[in-house]
Amino acid sequence: MTLATTPVALSLISDDRPLIDVRAPVEFAQGALPGAVNLPLMNDEERHQVGIAYKQQGQATAISLGERLVSGDIKQARISAWEAYLAEHPDALIYCFRGGLRSQIAQQWLEEAGISRPRLEGGWKAMRQALCARIEKAALQPMLVIAGLTGCAKTALINQLDNGVDLEAYAHHKGSAFGRRPEEPATQINFEHTLAKRLLCLFDGLVIEDESRQIGHANIPLTFWRAMQHAPRVRIEMPLDWRLDQIQQDYIIDLEQAYVARYGACQGWESMQKQLSNALIRLGKRLGNARLQRLQRLQTLAFKEHAQGNPQAHEAWLAPLLTEYYDPLYRYHLEKQRDSAPPEIHVGDWESCLAAARQWNR
Repeated sequence: MTLATTPVALSLISDDRPLIDVRAPVEFAQGALPGAVNLPLMNDEERHQVGIAYKQQGQATAISLGERLVSGDIKQARISAWEAYLAEHPDALIYCFRGGLRSQIAQQWLEEAGISRPRLEGGWKAMRQALCARIEKAALQPMLVIAGLTGCAKTALINQLDNGVDLEAYAHHKGSAFGRRPEEPATQINFEHTLAKRLLCLFDGLVIEDESRQIGHANIPLTFWRAMQHAPRVRIEMPLDWRLDQIQQDYIIDLEQAYVARYGACQGWESMQKQLSNALIRLGKRLGNARLQRLQRLQTLAFKEHAQGNPQAHEAWLAPLLTEYYDPLYRYHLEKQRDSAPPEIHVGDWESCLAAARQWNR
């Protein structure tokens, strides 16, 4: 019996085609295709045993072991999971690592159950290559980088634009020592895949926030990163009080809400405090011991005030953190790069920078 295949096409990703990933959970966790659901042929332990058999005794022995491990009720449970998903997503495609044996077995078992679905030709690997190639191609597109001091709402500006590329959202991280979110940071593979998916609908100029190459656990692909470094810039300049309001919203109020939504009121509040405390500690070497201890005391007092309904109390430690650490560090880098820095096409307040970014892409 010839089992149907579908060639790799980026339109499958941009069109949000449902995908069934039959790889083991450990593989899926390292990185999947956008929109895929993990309904594995083998669990992690079964895959491990089959892998050992393959290395030591060859493919035939490995296949025989797999058939014994995934049989009877276990096999039926796997088939039932695929059937249930396909009942809701009848146009779904099946894939494994290379579009080979595992996805073919899944197809065969579904055929025997009266359901015909194609597998992705070349599997995960082929589609990943296509997604990474899209990022490489995007590095050749015009880029505009949005720069500015911490708290200038650069991300908010990016998200006002139809051609904005929010790298922090794809990384599940806000970039700084205080940028961790309740959800797990994106893996490198998932970061790249999500970035590539966003780029699939953007063929002209891209507007991107000024970022370090590493965001959370992910690194911006090198070619794309180098293009960002040479791109013209728009730099936001806003007063300290305005920036403190943004920081309060992003790193205190929104962060608390996110943790509470994920873990409940009590655990969420404790987790949020732990994250902010640990973030300050991570800056200890750069801040110096005396400054760290002063900020820690102010932070502890702010948490007490916050618990009494006054989240604005965090300004007592956020303000010196900005003026004594982040702002001087940013200005130092600006000065260091003055002779080799890309051109700034506009410097102004948030609204004027938004207008400049919109005008740039016309």
